[in-house]
Amino acid sequence: MKIEVLDTTLRDGAQQRGVNFSLADKKAVLKLLKDYGMDLIEGGWPGAIPKDTELFDEVQDNQLSAFGATRKAGHTVAEDSGLQALLNSGAKVVTVVAKSDIRHIERALKTSVGENLCMVRDTVQALVQNGQRAIVDAEHFFDGYKYNSEVSLNVVAEAFLAGADTVVLCDTNGGMLPDDITKIVKETIDYLSDHNIDYKLGIHAHNDTGCAVANTIAAVQAGCCHIQGTINEFGERTGNANLLAVIADLELKLGYECVPDLKKSYDLAHNIAEIANVNIDTRQPYVGDVAFAHKAGLHASALKVDNDLYQHIDPKTVGNDISMIVSEMAGRSSIEMKVAELGFSEISSDLITELTNSVKDLELQGYAFDSADASFELMLLEKIGKRSKFFTVESWRIISERQGQRGTEAVSEATVKLRAGANGEGERVIQTGEGNGPVNALDAALRQAIIDIYPSISTMELTDYRVRLLDTAHGTDSTTRVLITCYDSELNRSWTTIGVGGNIVEASWEALTDCYVYGLIKHS
Repeated sequence: MKIEVLDTTLRDGAQQRGVNFSLADKKAVLKLLKDYGMDLIEGGWPGAIPKDTELFDEVQDNQLSAFGATRKAGHTVAEDSGLQALLNSGAKVVTVVAKSDIRHIERALKTSVGENLCMVRDTVQALVQNGQRAIVDAEHFFDGYKYNSEVSLNVVAEAFLAGADTVVLCDTNGGMLPDDITKIVKETIDYLSDHNIDYKLGIHAHNDTGCAVANTIAAVQAGCCHIQGTINEFGERTGNANLLAVIADLELKLGYECVPDLKKSYDLAHNIAEIANVNIDTRQPYVGDVAFAHKAGLHASALKVDNDLYQHIDPKTVGNDISMIVSEMAGRSSIEMKVAELGFSEISSDLITELTNSVKDLELQGYAFDSADASFELMLLEKIGKRSKFFTVESWRIISERQGQRGTEAVSEATVKLRAGANGEGERVIQTGEGNGPVNALDAALRQAIIDIYPSISTMELTDYRVRLLDTAHGTDSTTRVLITCYDSELNRSWTTIGVGGNIVEASWEALTDCYVYGLIKHS
């Protein structure tokens, strides 16, 4: 059975704090969603939001759906500028939101139940007569049904009788649980059937109880054949139903048909997150970077025998991949599989044992290789004699000072002495750098010291810097762990290295130098 999918990332998703799509962003997201095979893509609210009006002026696409509201209470269709904008938008599909909870009808709209039904009828008829497919989002349907089911059911029935193609039952407040959804959807279908009303029902779930995905699936199993949601669970408050999880669940677990190719799911999630400038949840089902990552040695041992023993699907089905996380919990199997994942297949059993012991010893000191794959790979290269020595550091020194009263900016100066080139035995360089802190100054000095010999360093940018005190009982004398993430614009990839030391600068220096060494290796 085919389930129609309407993506609302460009409208509902844009309501998330920190998400603000430009017109160019909207066009880029629209292309990604079309390529993925979404049936319908809600572009926004033309007539109400200038950016959305411009999108519909510039893009005419049968899959692009406009969003708006029913005509205002006490107005005719001709008098309602918002509805006229929808009629003139050029969109082949229009979704209008209609109140289906008597409390909202009377308190928010300040109108009568009868007038609300007329608003739904007039709006749908106007759209249909204009040659547009009408989808009605029955807002607050489930809450309204629980309070006064007759009013809510009459709104749904009126929409269908007026010519709506689809009516979407909305859990607008996100407060429902799957049993609520199942019961109410089935009772709605029974009501429509008893009144000989043809129907096509949809579901629009919010995630305030953490049940948006489960609620969407429950609605489909109860009889809905149209689903709405967003990519990466974007949306107001706790977000909307995560479409990629819903689609994968429906296709892989229940046998429904949603999109042409699930293998594009991973790339879609990450590309849209990049456009939105929002970090994707690494633990997101199916498409998160650690969705199929394994840390425990027991898991790794079983995975060597059969990948299905600790994975519910083949990761490649959704465009993802299995990965091994190196940590103190790792056994030989974990290390062996991680080494193979990095492309080193001919590694002796003795070296695997040595690596395993080294990981456990270093993690006891405060290292955390599950967050720093690049540092583990550097350790592996060191042990097999393949770690290039781009520079040898003689010494580094930091001076920090602040002149004037409190509030005056402090300035740090770093001096680095090293030999660069010729496997770390080349030209001796002494370089000074300034920064707004000791680590920033060290970074500036190191980059300036080696950039002439290794110009590829210019494509590397530090994008994240995390510090954790490991034994806080010692206060400022605590051992410090530092994680540094670097992005390379030429390689189009990121990596993370780790440093541990008796103070923050020492730990930062280790992570910093390893970060650049790793990047230079990848450029070699």
